[in-house]
Order: sequence, then structure tokens, then C-alpha cells
Amino acid sequence: MAPKLPSSTRSERSGKGVPEKEENAEGSQAKAMYSVTGMTCSACSGQVERALRQLPGIQDAVVDALSNRAQVTFYPALINEETIRETIEDVGYQATLIQDHQTNAKSTQMCRIRINGICTSCSTAVESALQALRGVLMAQVASADEEAQVHYDPKMVSYKELLEAIEDTGSVAILITTGYMSKLQLKVDGVCTDHSMRLIENSLRSLPGVQDIVIDPTLNKFSVSYKPDVTGPRNFIQVIESTGSGRYKAMIFPEGGREVHEKEIERNYRSFLWSLVFAIPVFLTSMVFMYVPGLKHGLDSNVVNMLSVGEILRWALSTPVQFVIGRRFYTGSYKALRRGSANMDVLIALGTNAAYFYSVYSVLRAAASKDFKSTDFFETSSMLISFILLGKYLEISAKGKTSDAIAKLMDLAPETAILLTLDCEGNVITEEEIDSRLIQKNDVIKILPGAKVASDGFVIWGQSHVNESMITGEARPVAKRKGDTVIGGTVNEDGVLHVEATQVGSESALSQIVQLVESAQMAKAPVQKFADRISKYFVPLVIILSFSTWLSWFLAGKFHRYPKSWIPSSMDSFELALQFGISVMVIACPCALGLATPTAVMVGTGVGASQGVLIKGGQALESAHKVNCIVFDKTGTLTVGKPVVVNTRLLKNMALQEFYELVAATEVNSEHPLAKAIVEYAKKFREDEENPTWPEAKDFVSITGHGVKAIVRNKEIIVGNKSLMLDHNIAIPSEAEDMLAETEAMAQTGILISINGELAGVLAISDPLKPGARDVISILKSMKVKSIIVTGDNWGTANSIAKEVGIETVIAEAKPEQKAEKVKDLQASGNIVAMVGDGINDSLALVAADVGMAIGAGTDIAIEAADIVLMKSNLEDVITAIDLSRKTFSRIRLNYIWALGYNLLGIPIAAGALFPSIGLRLPPWIAGAAMAASSVSVVCCSLLLKNYRRPKKLDGLEMQGVTVE
Repeated sequence: MAPKLPSSTRSERSGKGVPEKEENAEGSQAKAMYSVTGMTCSACSGQVERALRQLPGIQDAVVDALSNRAQVTFYPALINEETIRETIEDVGYQATLIQDHQTNAKSTQMCRIRINGICTSCSTAVESALQALRGVLMAQVASADEEAQVHYDPKMVSYKELLEAIEDTGSVAILITTGYMSKLQLKVDGVCTDHSMRLIENSLRSLPGVQDIVIDPTLNKFSVSYKPDVTGPRNFIQVIESTGSGRYKAMIFPEGGREVHEKEIERNYRSFLWSLVFAIPVFLTSMVFMYVPGLKHGLDSNVVNMLSVGEILRWALSTPVQFVIGRRFYTGSYKALRRGSANMDVLIALGTNAAYFYSVYSVLRAAASKDFKSTDFFETSSMLISFILLGKYLEISAKGKTSDAIAKLMDLAPETAILLTLDCEGNVITEEEIDSRLIQKNDVIKILPGAKVASDGFVIWGQSHVNESMITGEARPVAKRKGDTVIGGTVNEDGVLHVEATQVGSESALSQIVQLVESAQMAKAPVQKFADRISKYFVPLVIILSFSTWLSWFLAGKFHRYPKSWIPSSMDSFELALQFGISVMVIACPCALGLATPTAVMVGTGVGASQGVLIKGGQALESAHKVNCIVFDKTGTLTVGKPVVVNTRLLKNMALQEFYELVAATEVNSEHPLAKAIVEYAKKFREDEENPTWPEAKDFVSITGHGVKAIVRNKEIIVGNKSLMLDHNIAIPSEAEDMLAETEAMAQTGILISINGELAGVLAISDPLKPGARDVISILKSMKVKSIIVTGDNWGTANSIAKEVGIETVIAEAKPEQKAEKVKDLQASGNIVAMVGDGINDSLALVAADVGMAIGAGTDIAIEAADIVLMKSNLEDVITAIDLSRKTFSRIRLNYIWALGYNLLGIPIAAGALFPSIGLRLPPWIAGAAMAASSVSVVCCSLLLKNYRRPKKLDGLEMQGVTVE
């Protein structure tokens, strides 16, 4: 079964008592993602965050210097994406909108509703009722067509609530269709004037299905909102290129995420090489050639008074490094100080300027004096900048590898696809190779053997086996034939398939996985706040500390507090103190501290995605490593989730087919797995019909956790558990009681059916345990994690399942709210609780838990409510999720120990703590190299997580042949 995925990650929750609902007076929320270049550390990202949060209409802003991205949640009624982008650039960084609030799949949904017998006056009342609902963006009611078209945010309001609102006005509402609005960004070449822009805009607006167009004239970018069921990107490109006699060329606007990163790596590498061109000669003339007799004489030759050739050379060579190659540090410092903060650039600029301008003062004084022998530090400023640029290049290169998981996911999508044109009888007329991004909904795509499936869809012709391991984790190829669904990015093994596209672009499963992982890597772990707090005050403290170091050494030398023999022959006490002050300023940069958490979280979530465990951000990762109690749902979680009817006993004199007709007509309206099993079994009595039509069920009511009831053929049918029958005062004869006891003893579920207030039959439904469930519970015990079953099923079945898997604590016949209450009770007892479930009735408990884990084959609501999605639907992945989170946080602790330990050890040495005893002093350029090495080492330490292997005990399960379909 294809995995279902949430449209977006949940915002981080505090308290986690109930599902969050984005209800605000300002209207519905939106999200925008920006690429932000120029940030160097957590202090930079903090500046941007503070600037954004001060804007009116900003609900939240998360800025990550590691991935160079900013994710902003805002209210479109108060602020737009362009204002946000300009604010980021005002702080001093280049910002580009790469993903806005409508790019995410399913961000805006449209549904059509039939309203029987509505009149003109009633239509106004219905429109007003719909518009009053939170999350409704637009509502139009056409009385002539007896139809309403509603655009709404599915995260805030459901289509069922829309139907209820209409029915509350006294009208009868019937859902016709639901669909999603998509958005596409196009780049158009050849546009030179405003007239051309308007011409293209008018041409696009004339297309059916186009809802809105936003133009960015600076980039020649057209953002088109449209109905994917009606039109698509090929139509847009065709219309644009046919406008203006073929002068315009259109293409999908490139996001450029990887290209931007590669350019940044190249830019830093080129800057480093250019710095070496100048810095190496400076270093050689000051540190090496002075010990070569012939060269020393030439360099020491005076030009003007005491000004030597060597000093002029070093001054000339270090100046381009300081002001041209090092210009970025001045720019960064200015931008930071302008907003009242300090970052790494400020430290580097202060340190290198102190060395450079003191050297300039020294050589100018030598040129003006006949007896002053200058001591310059030109090699300090040039070598320091060179080593910092080297460290930045290595750091950015290493950081790029932390997002390899996203790159690998994106590479799963094929670049091209074969588009088929069919006649009315389904015969192929033409074949055309197109860019896979131009696939539109309802297109028919040909998939050759060995090729990747270009789009989510279903097979309309052919049969084959498809390898879905890259998406679902299922190792064995899955047989596909007419009517079966396929997932984009999977690999066709043998036969040829014709596939009709259903989910394209950002709606595809692969795109949703990528969006989920990207959002997860953006979400900060709570432990990151520790580093952010330190970084905020660290740089000002370092400046004070470095000045204090210089002053203390200078005064100590001035008042002869240490022997003159300590001072190198080429220096005086001022110059020695200056070196110590600069070294402290450079070595104390907090970059390594700022990288400790985000690099580990980014690698950890990426590794999880490759293992089929989608972790929604740092908070979920941090909470999961503390889990000591797991609450399991039963059906579909501990069991396979594919129940089948194994026994039927009638208590009334009636035909079995008639009995199942009534039961199936009632249960067909339910989404519960047991209901589906009953309907599937009932189909056996209609083998001559492929899709049987059941009698109409009126007044259908679902009693969550108990069963359903409806009126079918003028008979009241109630299907459910024992407590539901007792609630309706329906007597349960001893014969039925005996059968219930028998089914429960065999770990089966007994379902009772009443017709017109009299018990008519008992069904026994079996849902076998997932292979390896007992071993998983055993491994969790060895990890000191307690397991509990909380289920809506009866006590007998629940106890039998618990006994079979080795779980001691059982809560049965629990309603959804009771599951959530049990989770809260466990939390009140001091437990860190994870909830594992797959159904709608688990969503409250998933939200209430410290960590919600949803089975990938479960319902959309359960997946949306969860913190972690187990894509493969394997119970073993519960262990993988907990073990990976523990390994990730061990790595974060190690990163912090290294980063803090490095500063605690390095600062005293740089300040000269060992100089009096063993004469050890740290030249500033060596301190710069050590600072760069610390950042690189933290990133590399996080990258070691890429070698993560799940616990060997799980490999043992696999060797025993335990796999889950």
C-alpha cells in the first residue's frame, strides 16, 4: 500500500494536549521558505529571526544558518512574501523566495457541493454561513446550478464542517468532489516591457482552471495558481510561447537550492586560493626568508630611514587580503553592528584590523625615524584571513553533506517521461518524451522496464513488478496490474506499464517526503536554545576578554611584572600584549557551538528518512531519546490491520445473504478496518458484480470506539460491540455470550448485529499479529522501555493479544478521549510517553503523547497528528526511531563537549596562561586555524551519524524472515 504523508509538519507544540488549530483573528496562516545567503553562524541567523519577529503579521520565524534557509509563518492579510524578503535583505543578507505557502501540497483545497432546491435568497445565507467559518478562503453559491464551490484550508476546517454549515441553514448538502489548488512558478525569457507582461498574464488568465497570477517583473517570474484537475504546466508554456509570435520562451522556474550551495563552495574556495597567492609570500618573507642569509640581507635593506624592503613587500601583499578578499568581514560586521549585535565577522574584523593597522603605524614610524626598528604583524592579518577562509570552505563543504538525504530523495524522480496520447478506445496514437515536471493530472505515462515511475498514479494497462524500496522500504518487488497504484520515483522491474497520473508536482508522495524532511531539518531542537543563548552574549564577552588580556599583559610589561627575557627580541610589551589579545579574539569564535545541534539534527533526520523513519524536526528527535513508555494501539499497529471475517452465527431465521446486505449497507459508510472487513466479506455473496451497490443507509451514525447504526430498508441496524448493545437496551442471549467468549479467547474480535432492537447475529473477525511483534516488545524491554496496549477493542481480545506479545498492562474498550487521558496519566506519573497508532481514533492520543508515532499505511489524520511517521509500517521501526534519536543526541552532547571544551581550553592558552611557565604563546594566525578546525571537526563529528546502523537485534529478526507487508 502506498504510504500516506502529511502535507506539512506540525508546528512545535508546548503542552500538547489537543490538536492545534490555526485560528486567529488575522485569518488563515501561510508559510514561506527563503534561501538566505551570507549567514556564517548562529548569531547571524539570530539577527534575521529577531528582525522578522518584529514585523506585524509574523507568527513565527525559524532561520537556519546551516542550510541557509528561513521558514516564516505569517498572516497574508497583514504582510506579504515580498515585505518579508526585503526585511531579510535590510538585515544584510541576500534572500530569495524558494517556496511559498501555496507550494506545499494540499495547502488550499477546493470542493464542490450540491445544494438541492436552493433559491436565490437562500444562496446568500449559505455563502455567509460558509464565509463565517475559520479557514474558508472563498465561497461561491450558484442557485441556478444548485452548487457551491468552496476554497478552504484543510488544516483549519474539513469538508464535513462545510456540509454541516450548509445544512444548519436548512438546505440539504451533498459533496460532489474535492480537489486541491496547485501553484507553479514559470520563468519567461524575451519579456521586455510591461505591455508584454500584461499580454502574457491575460493569455494565462483566459485558460480554464487558472485562479490567480502573481508576477515578479525583476525575475520575469509568473506564479500561477490553478486547478490541477483542469489544466497544468504544459498548457501554460504552450499558451505563453504561442503569444507574441513566438518571441517568448517559458520554463519552470529553477529553485536552485543545490546550485546556490555549490556556487557558495566555489566562491569560498576561490577566495581562499586568492588569499594564499598573497599570504604565502607574506609568511615566507616574515618567517622563512629571514633565516636565509642572502635573502635576509636583501629584505632588511632600508629604503627610507628604517623602513625595509621586506616591510614594504609585506604591506603591499597583505593589503589586498585585508580589504579586497577580506571585504566580506567588514560587510558582515557593519550589518551586525548596525542592528546592535555582534557575530563572528566582528571578531575577525577587530582582530585583523588591530594587527594590520598597528603594522601600518609601525612601518610609517620606521619610515619617519632613523632609530626606530619596526615590528609588523602583516603575516598575522593575512594568514589569519586565509585560515578562516579555508575553515569556511571546509565547513560549507562538510555542511553540504549533511543534507545528502534530501539530494538523494530528489534524485529519485526521473528527468524525463514518455507521454502517451490515446484515442477514445484507449489505443496509443502518439508517444512524446517530455520533462517529467510537465506531467499533468490525468496524463497517461508509459513506463518501460528498468525505468523510474515518473508520477504517482494507477495502472490502466500492462502488468509488471515495481521496486518500491526507496519509498516504502519494502525489499521485495510488488506486483502491479490494471487498477493498482504506483508511486513516483520507484523502479519498474520487468513489464511495460501505462499509468494515469493522479498526484503530480508538489502533491506527489516523493515531493511530500522531501518537504517533510526539509521542514524537519529546519525545526530547531529545544537543546539548540542553549547554544543560541550562549552565542547571543558570547561575542561581546570575548571582545571584553580580549581587551582585558591585552591590557593586563601591557600593564604587566609596563610595570615590570614579568622578566624582560619573556619578551621576544623583536617585540616590546605592547606588541606581545597585542598578539595575546588578537589570539583570544580569534580563537573564541562560537561557530562550533552554533553548529553542534543543527548539523546532528540534519544528519539524524536524513538518516531516518533513508531508513523509512520520517522524523518531524528537532523537537521530536529530542523527545524520542527520552521515551521510557510506549502506548500501542492494537488494530493495524500490533496486528497486521487487514482483518477478515472468520465465522458467522445467525440468531434469527433469515437468509445469510440478506443478513450481510443489511450489515454491509450500514458498514460501507465507516472507515474502520473491521467495517471494511465485513463489507469485503459481504461481496462474496455478490460475486457476479465487480463493485456491488448496497441498499441506501439513512440516518447513519458512527459511535466512535463502539460501532455504527443506520436505517436500511426501514429497519434499524446496529453493528458494534457489547457495550453498544447494552447502551441501546438490546438483550444479549447466552448463545451470543458464549460465542463472544470463544472468539475473545482466540484473540479474535466479536461483533454483534441487532435488527429492530433484537440481536440477529454474531461475527468473529480475526486480525493476526504482525510478524516479530513479540520480539519487538522484548527488545523494548531490554532498552528499559515499558509497553502498554490501549485499544477500543473488547477486554478478552485485548488480553489475548497482550499475552501473545508479552505486554502486561492493558486498557480495553477505550474511546479516543480515554486513550488521550491514559497518555496524560502516564505523563503525570513521570513517564516520557510515545504513542504508536494508525487510525483516526488514535489522533488525540498521538497529539497528547510526548512523541506520536504513526504507521505509514494509516489514516491521513493520524499521520498529520504524529511527530514520527513509520513509512514501512514495521513495528521494528519504533525501535529504530528511539535508537536513532539516542545516537543523535549522544552526538549532540559530544559536539557540545568538544565545542565548549575547545573554548575553555583554547582561550586560556591564547591569553598566555602557559607563557610564563613554558614560554608557549599562540600566534593569532595559528589561533585562527584552530578556530576553523573546531567548526570543521564538529560538522565531521555529526557526519559520522551517516554510518548509523540499526540495532543488531533487529537484523536478527530480519534473518529469521520477519518482514511486514
